[in-house]
Amino acid sequence: MKKLVLIVTLAALAVACGSDKNLFQKAKLATVQGKLPKAMELYSRLIKKNPQFYPAYTNRGLLWEQIPAKDAAEKQKNLEFAKQDYLQSLAINDKQPETYNNLGALSLDERQYGDAIFYFTQALALRPSYFLARMNRAIAYSKMGQFSQALRDFSKAANQRPNDPLVYLNRGLTYFDQGQYESAIEDYSRILSLTDQQDPRAFLERARAFIKLGYPSDAYADLEQAVALKPTYALAYYYMGDLQFRRGEKETALALLVRAKGLANQYAPTYELMGDMLSVEDPVSAVANYKVALSLDPSHAARYQRKLDLMRTPEGRDRILGNRFFPR
Repeated sequence: MKKLVLIVTLAALAVACGSDKNLFQKAKLATVQGKLPKAMELYSRLIKKNPQFYPAYTNRGLLWEQIPAKDAAEKQKNLEFAKQDYLQSLAINDKQPETYNNLGALSLDERQYGDAIFYFTQALALRPSYFLARMNRAIAYSKMGQFSQALRDFSKAANQRPNDPLVYLNRGLTYFDQGQYESAIEDYSRILSLTDQQDPRAFLERARAFIKLGYPSDAYADLEQAVALKPTYALAYYYMGDLQFRRGEKETALALLVRAKGLANQYAPTYELMGDMLSVEDPVSAVANYKVALSLDPSHAARYQRKLDLMRTPEGRDRILGNRFFPR
């Protein structure tokens, strides 16, 4: 699900002398020019000179989030520095909805959804019309499985911006996660009516909902539209392969999955799906696909290992094929 993050350079200045304002403007200019280390150095110099200059903390926090890191450990350290800068800015002036939103977005990135909701709520308390904070809070609610709260926020956002496709995409995804597939289809269709049928993601998501409702022909038609608009859409080929196999078009299905692999060779579900397709007719290739899926997605190792164990017997191979494509 897409996370909306407000990246903003604060225009309001704390009470400061002319030289402080000059440093602040230079730092903003360096940021716009892409000179992030230079901007970081200027903000740090300003903070050292005037520790109460809260906009410098917020803007330096944004830089900590954007500045390149050599590895995951350094990136995590930078995010912690960003969080501390945001908190320090709010300690000086707690009336900054943008800074609360940035803190919430950072928490959303780190999957700290309760914290994210708290910060977005603070932003909305200061500015009830804050569209991005409302969208972000809705996403956080959805991530926590609090779908009714998420849908309430998405609907308020839709009232604010009735022609914004992102509102309907995110609300549609929440309807889908809640099992309200008809409502999801309505939102995806709304996107297509707003964008003159030029949004491959909306076609793909509507296809997924059609599949859940048992309308494979409608789903396949949408997937064809998705790849016509975006020929490199690996996920669309994945779903097309699944549908074709269920139609009995095995060779076409396998060709579509080969295409999906070529476009996104790190997507483990494609290897699992191909393994399931080949489990009876080509056990050796099926095992090879499961092993690749296992290497790419160790968090689901138990599922792949269970299938590898089932592959040892004809009965197990039949079970894999039946469970995936012909459930009783």
